[in-house]
Order: sequence, then structure tokens, then C-alpha cells
Amino acid sequence: MDAVRVALLREVLAGTEWPAAARRFAGVLRTAAGDRPGGLLLVGTEAYEPWHLAAHLVDEAAWSGRPGLAPTLVRHRVRAGAPSHLAVGLGRLEAAGRGETLLVVAPGAPGAEVLERVHGARRAGATVLALEGGEPEVRGLAHEALTVPGSAEVDLDTVQHLVSAAAGENGVPGPGGGAGRRRFRDRLSRLADRLTAPPPEPW
Repeated sequence: MDAVRVALLREVLAGTEWPAAARRFAGVLRTAAGDRPGGLLLVGTEAYEPWHLAAHLVDEAAWSGRPGLAPTLVRHRVRAGAPSHLAVGLGRLEAAGRGETLLVVAPGAPGAEVLERVHGARRAGATVLALEGGEPEVRGLAHEALTVPGSAEVDLDTVQHLVSAAAGENGVPGPGGGAGRRRFRDRLSRLADRLTAPPPEPW
């Protein structure tokens, strides 16, 4: 979702908790991920793979100059011949530890296998964050969680857009009071470049 659509979405949701909640969670994610490439792991459930969030975070990492925001997508099933960014299986969670951040995206129950591995990563020192739909077991494992219940004004996909956009907002600031406007214009310019560029490799 581009900067203009995110701005419109925030306008529509003004007066609700979600823009502020997404910014708060994004700030935690940004701090936890740091600037070290490869330290952010992103995993979903067997039925829900957050590849869309992964793609947006890669964009935000590039736009904001924060390489730590570019995640490694951890997948439940890896097909033969998959490109390297789509070829990381659940075994990667077993190697997670101190200095790494694990972001769990779970609209429903992630299953015992994932919960066990996430628990192991937390015990080994990894920071665990969660975007989830109301799963107590997921919240219990997370150092920080943003819950999007089914009764909310938004769904989990919408909140992921808000979080990914906010994660890159505090990138390298320009000098002076117009920095926010300049960053917005810069993002619009980059969006125009992307719209006229050849499509990227599919996720």
C-alpha cells in the first residue's frame, strides 16, 4: 500500500485507536529490529503466510535507510526450487536467539509446532512481537503484542499496512521543521518511480 493510500486510510480511521496503536507497535518493532540486516524473522500460521507484510517491510527498510526492518520470511512449507527469500523453513526459528527479533502474525491459532519453536526462541534470548487476532497463547509468548479482534473496525491485514508504513517513518530525518513534509514528498516521488519501473520478482 503506497503512502497516499496509507494517508487516506489513517484519515478514515481518525478517531479510532488504530493509527496510534499501529505507530506505537511500529516503534517497538523498529527499535527491536535495529539496523542489523537479517535479524528480523517473520512467521505466520500454516493457513496464513504474511508475505504481503514481508514485501512492505522490505520496501520500508529501503526507503527509510533501516536495513534491520527487512525481514526473513519463515515459511511452513518451502517448495523445491523456491528463490532464496522464499526458501526459509521453520527450522530457522530453532536457531533464533539473542539480538534477533521474531514477529509472529497470527489471525488464528498458529499451532503447537510454531508455538513451541517461538517459545524456544524466546528462551534463547530473541525478542518476540505479535500481530494477532486474539490468541492468548500468542500474546503470552510475546514481549509486545497488538491484538486485532474480529469485532474491531479493521482487520489484521489493514493493521499490517498501518504498522509497516509507520515502521519506516522515522528514517533518516531531514533538517528543519519541514522534514515531515519532505519525507512525504520523497515517498511520493519514490512511489512514482516504482509505478513506472518494471514489476519486481513476485513474492
